[in-house]
Amino acid sequence: MRQIIFSFLILVILCSFSTDNAVKYPQDYFRSPVDKTIYLSGTFGELRPNHFHAGIDIKAYNGKVGQALYAAADGYISRIKVSSGGYGNVLYMTHPNGYTTVYAHMHQFADRIAKYVKESQYQKKRFVVELFPAKDQFVFKKGEVIGKLGTSGRSFGPHLHFEIRDSRTEKPINPLLFGFQVKDNIAPKLHQLKAYFLSDKLNTLDTKTYSLQKLAKNRYRIKGDTLVLGAWRVGFGIKAYDHMNGVPNWNGVYKVDMLQDDVLSYNYEMETFAFSESRFINAHLDYEEQVSKKSYFNRCFRLPGNKLSIYEEGSSKGLIELSAHKATKITMEVRDVEDNISVLEFWAKRGTVKEPESESFNYFLPFNEENIIENSTIKIHFPEGTLYEDLYMKYRTSRDDSQNVHSLVYHIHDYKTPVHRYYDLSIMPGSLPEELKSKAFIAYCGKDQQMLNCGGTWKGDKLVAKVRNLGDFCIMVDQKAPTITPVSFRSNMRGFSKMTFKIKDNFKTTGKAEDMKYSATVDGKWILMEYDAKNDLLIHRFDKSIGPGKHVLKLAVSDNRGNEKVLERSFTR
Repeated sequence: MRQIIFSFLILVILCSFSTDNAVKYPQDYFRSPVDKTIYLSGTFGELRPNHFHAGIDIKAYNGKVGQALYAAADGYISRIKVSSGGYGNVLYMTHPNGYTTVYAHMHQFADRIAKYVKESQYQKKRFVVELFPAKDQFVFKKGEVIGKLGTSGRSFGPHLHFEIRDSRTEKPINPLLFGFQVKDNIAPKLHQLKAYFLSDKLNTLDTKTYSLQKLAKNRYRIKGDTLVLGAWRVGFGIKAYDHMNGVPNWNGVYKVDMLQDDVLSYNYEMETFAFSESRFINAHLDYEEQVSKKSYFNRCFRLPGNKLSIYEEGSSKGLIELSAHKATKITMEVRDVEDNISVLEFWAKRGTVKEPESESFNYFLPFNEENIIENSTIKIHFPEGTLYEDLYMKYRTSRDDSQNVHSLVYHIHDYKTPVHRYYDLSIMPGSLPEELKSKAFIAYCGKDQQMLNCGGTWKGDKLVAKVRNLGDFCIMVDQKAPTITPVSFRSNMRGFSKMTFKIKDNFKTTGKAEDMKYSATVDGKWILMEYDAKNDLLIHRFDKSIGPGKHVLKLAVSDNRGNEKVLERSFTR
């Protein structure tokens, strides 16, 4: 009897020290939000431009919108949001066990929710709304239909973006840790290794990329097994993707461990993160690879300004000191959430280290300080925390004699270097007539040479905007109104379920600059126009508010420089 009790106590102790993340979370509480097999086109935490993916993307079983979506557990709708970008039509359902589920890119809400949303839109006279219903207003039982799967917002194919959040902290948690059945017995695939040659201040001096060879049992190697690297210290990056049964998608991996001589040197795990830290992804991934080649490397060493919480406490920062006399063993273990594992093993040693070529720069900007650059025509104010590492910033000006450039062109380093926070950019114009000042904006020219409108307000004799990129800037003027093109509209609208218009502006906006504004009335009364930002479409779906007979439509669209286009047409219902 004593032996049985002792064995039971040992079992309890062992369970209490389990590090398996799945045991932290309820395994049978939530049901699937769809009634078909779950196939994923996106995993939690995978690398995206400027953010980590905060949920899982569940593919439409038939590739079309309209699939029913179900409440994952008993709960109430605590938040509803409708927007033209981002999550589009999204519901937030709070559950009594301390979690909130999120259902994004929906095509339709359940009828009673849709009625409430539409009434609110008409009351507020705007399409974009964020609503917080009372706790007892929209209560659902587990398995009740809450709406339909769709493509609203920034979605490029029918799917459900599904999240589980801690209701108290709002932190998203990997939904696959809650017991959802997703068939996956395929290990991640490792594609490339990248070595970063680092200075004593941990700035990257050079890089080199290596192809990987797959061996048996999901093991990988580099050609020759040993890297001879001309650096005193290096960091590594790995390009890896998760693959699952039944889908061709290349999804994000769950966990990476890097060991040096069998001792953990670096680790990250996609269990949870805070939205406030998501932009630190630009310190986690290789930003230059991402913006230049749309190529995603997980950087397996930490930049000084990287404040992500996804790394294991106690592991070092992934920096590898190299010896010329003895090779060091590097092991990279890449896992998915089902613990399928792929392993890369190689050795690295120091070769001949060449003195780095001295590069000219104009300013040295410490990453952990406020930095201000100012002269008679420009002021750049970088708040503390704008950079992820010290920057040896290159700066120059040039002249552009184009008719619509009204200042010097300021070349502020380059677009391949990320910034974390918005910074203030103030530019003095050249010969800008007083009557055009209200039409002036700070323009940003990125890698594709497209001019983007950063907005701007006048402070004294300088135009000031908050920007979030490095690269080329100048002052331009916009005097051209947006265009309105009827797509589905004619004088006789009998039998039509909707009318549609394409709207377009000559300059796209970026950063904090406001996008186009629009308003529509029929016979002087405001009507709801849905905005599909992906296709630049305004859509009005007819209901009983516009009866039979002749009517007058007035649609006004304006940009952030006050240029307005008005379309006024008669039609009959």
